[in-house]
Amino acid sequence: MASRIGELVLSCRDPELLARFWCEVLDFVVLDREDGCVEIGTPEGFGGPHPTIFFLQRDEPESGKSRLHIDLNPTDRDQDAELERLLALGARPADIGQTGEEQWHVLQDPEGNEFCLLRSRIKPL
Repeated sequence: MASRIGELVLSCRDPELLARFWCEVLDFVVLDREDGCVEIGTPEGFGGPHPTIFFLQRDEPESGKSRLHIDLNPTDRDQDAELERLLALGARPADIGQTGEEQWHVLQDPEGNEFCLLRSRIKPL
């Protein structure tokens, strides 16, 4: 039997801010709040079609660069329209040495965590 990702955990300064941002980006809902932690996911919650995401409050960010980032694919619009939507939600472009010829956009969430917006669409669940 294989394993499955059930939860992703992200340390951050402001769990509420990131929960709101990522709920809008992913069309997730807040599932739980407790002691400096906010969990978001699909309405089915833990064990549903997507992993849940925990935002865990830490006063200081982790040292060094995060070795994990999220890749997003648009579902109901093209990449340009989704880029506009993400920027309006508070994402910012990130420069990590791209040439400008890439088929993806590198962005940061409101706390500077990098993620990519890919070109290909995938079907919504």
